[in-house]
Amino acid sequence: MTPPTEAEWLQLAQKAALQAYSPYSRVQVGCVLRSQSGIIYTGCNVENASYGLTICAERNAVFQAVAAEGPSLRIAELAVIAIGHEFPPCGACRQVIAEFATDTTTVLFLEKGQPVRRRMAELLPSGFSGAELR
Repeated sequence: MTPPTEAEWLQLAQKAALQAYSPYSRVQVGCVLRSQSGIIYTGCNVENASYGLTICAERNAVFQAVAAEGPSLRIAELAVIAIGHEFPPCGACRQVIAEFATDTTTVLFLEKGQPVRRRMAELLPSGFSGAELR
């Protein structure tokens, strides 16, 4: 199986974004991730009138992957897109992604209309690892 191109990967994220429930921000965000086992998961943002209960697309996708594969999940790559906007994952999502990332995990998003791919260590250089709690 040939891995998807960056354009195809972003199209998958956009397809997920079309499922978003975003009546408050009106920003539809979609995420697609591939686990190291090769399975693809998607997520979209789901807002709530109590804003703190809103879930971002990236966390939605990660949590679905963990629910399917268990705590040993490792993310190979992830793409996120917001329809009509451009931004990378928020800080909370970066921390959640980092929990299941490896040194080679990449995140793809749009910046100035162009696909940008970054390693998690670049997006979250001093993330909390929780290793000292284990």
